Amino acid sequence: MERATRQRSAIKEALQTAARPLLAQEVLDLAARHVPNLGIATVYRNLKAMVEDGTLRQVVLPGENPRFEMGSHGHHHHFQCTQCQRVFDIHSCPSDLAMLAPKGFRVEDHDLTLYGRCKDC
Repeated sequence: MERATRQRSAIKEALQTAARPLLAQEVLDLAARHVPNLGIATVYRNLKAMVEDGTLRQVVLPGENPRFEMGSHGHHHHFQCTQCQRVFDIHSCPSDLAMLAPKGFRVEDHDLTLYGRCKDC
């Protein structure tokens, strides 16, 4: 278990406060408000460690850098704004997607991303 540091606490607080998946640069921008001189290498090192210990989870969208969110979220999906590129959580699921699989196939997991414009755009 990693020890608690000011940097790690600021990174965790940034992700909790944002309440949406963040890019590493967005994490840095928010966390640096509490820890001046925080560097991107420190952010990446802590994000990696926090993913490994289950505190955070990566959100990977095709052609995008990974985003990070709290690992305590249950099953959910995402919405990406095509205007500002921000990603938001969708806390619902469209039920049984197994019926979409070819006959004889077994669905073990799924990931769904909706695209459009967010309320700010």
